[in-house]
Amino acid sequence: MPARFTALVDSLPATVPFVGPEAQERVRGRPFRARIGANENGFGASPLAVAAMAAAAAEAWKYCDPESHDLRHALAAAHEVTPAHVMVGEGIDGLLGLVVRLVVEPGTPVVTSLGAYPTFAYHVAGFGGRLVTVPYHDDREDPEALLAAVRRTGAPLVYFANPDNPMGTWWSAEAVAELVAALPAHTLLLLDEAYAEFAPAGVSPRLAPDDPRVLRLRTFSKAYGLAGIRVGFAVGAPAVIAAFDKIRNHFGVNRIGQAGALAALGDGDHLARVRAAVSAARSRIGALARANGLLPLPSATNFVTVDCGRDGAHARRVLDALLARDVFVRMPGVAPLDRCIRVGCGRPEELDVLEQEWPAALATATAAASG
Repeated sequence: MPARFTALVDSLPATVPFVGPEAQERVRGRPFRARIGANENGFGASPLAVAAMAAAAAEAWKYCDPESHDLRHALAAAHEVTPAHVMVGEGIDGLLGLVVRLVVEPGTPVVTSLGAYPTFAYHVAGFGGRLVTVPYHDDREDPEALLAAVRRTGAPLVYFANPDNPMGTWWSAEAVAELVAALPAHTLLLLDEAYAEFAPAGVSPRLAPDDPRVLRLRTFSKAYGLAGIRVGFAVGAPAVIAAFDKIRNHFGVNRIGQAGALAALGDGDHLARVRAAVSAARSRIGALARANGLLPLPSATNFVTVDCGRDGAHARRVLDALLARDVFVRMPGVAPLDRCIRVGCGRPEELDVLEQEWPAALATATAAASG
């Protein structure tokens, strides 16, 4: 008997938006020496968070708090809103899926940038939405073009990341506030701020917390070093936040994750150390890129996007040559962004490996292009 899937599911490819380094290591038969491709925080989680998770593991026989009460209240205090403005979910990826489910029906137009974070597009496709894309401009998402596409299509949902993944670029808080102010009343902006803790001052705007047109998304996966526990949160108008309770997985954010995130949120000293380490790594990656004749783009994230100077085919050769030398990196997926590779702000010993292997990888890529 054939599986009784919906027509929509039958029409979709089986897709994993990101092939993990573990999958590549299984194929290769050996581990990477430098794991600097997944935008993880290799400097690690707060020791307080690790201790809290260890303690919570002893009570793993208990279900988690389905309201994430303690974490939700702590987040509300940190962001100067009420708990009714906050929803905790299984990372930004999980929250993206819930938002798309709330808003998108088959055929609904949804606006994003061509080459932006692919998991959002994955969810839109999964619920039958019609993806409307606009190109990047000067390696940044284009707020004016996104707004024009919203007005042209009547889209009820638009995605915008600031700082951006995969390019690491950013817009000022004033530019983001202008985008929000210009949105039609029926449109919800998903403002993905996964990398906000790494950005300079003046990037994250102060927005009216009761504005139903914007939902801010944050995560514990990046600066807090907790990518493996899958905890993120949304900040938005209470009426928008309340809608999550109609569809969310109420036991989705596990007990250990809630404990770790709560402890991490309270350890400002560790967060400051991570920021400093990432800043130093960004500087070193930029210097290494320039030493190899490449152009590092300015970055407000925990990775540096590096222009390889030619086209996507050449950048792919550089990436493949680095992978062959046990350096895990990634690259943007569409032109013209794919002329670049993306290098994570790894630990000093990982960047030592990158420094050692990058010249030979570039030589291999150039030789392959020549013949």
